[in-house]
Amino acid sequence: MPFTRMLLDGFLGWDPGDPSGAKCHNHLMDRLPCRSVTGPGIVPRVRADMNYRVPDLAVTCEPPTRDQMLHRPVLLVEILSPSNEAETNVNIWAFTTIPSVQEILAIHSTRIAASLLRRDPDGSWPSVPIPLGSGDTLVLDSIGSSVPLRACYRTTILAV
Repeated sequence: MPFTRMLLDGFLGWDPGDPSGAKCHNHLMDRLPCRSVTGPGIVPRVRADMNYRVPDLAVTCEPPTRDQMLHRPVLLVEILSPSNEAETNVNIWAFTTIPSVQEILAIHSTRIAASLLRRDPDGSWPSVPIPLGSGDTLVLDSIGSSVPLRACYRTTILAV
């Protein structure tokens, strides 16, 4: 399937005030002390002395600190677009080295689709992610959440 780029009008048409965008935040508020953090600094375990990444969203159940980095995320989310696909895949590989991370979600920006990596019970990672399409339910065990994937796109032009 060819990629279609989101045009500026579509991007500007997103409604950040739409209450559906707060579903993850509201869900976490009920599961204190978990919280979502946008654009957090993350240091993977591999080459930690020179490796700093910034996922689009992270969830941690650790209390807030004044530190610039998030040390024990349980869920990391990346928005995958045609222009950042290679960088995002490198980030996802690096995120698998963080012991606290249980799930890594890559959400496509050009179609209703996602890929979910979930750590196996023995602590290892599967060789391939779980593919999700527009009719699938996104189940995030790390935060005890389940939502139709299509709902994640509710305020975007892809929902039309």
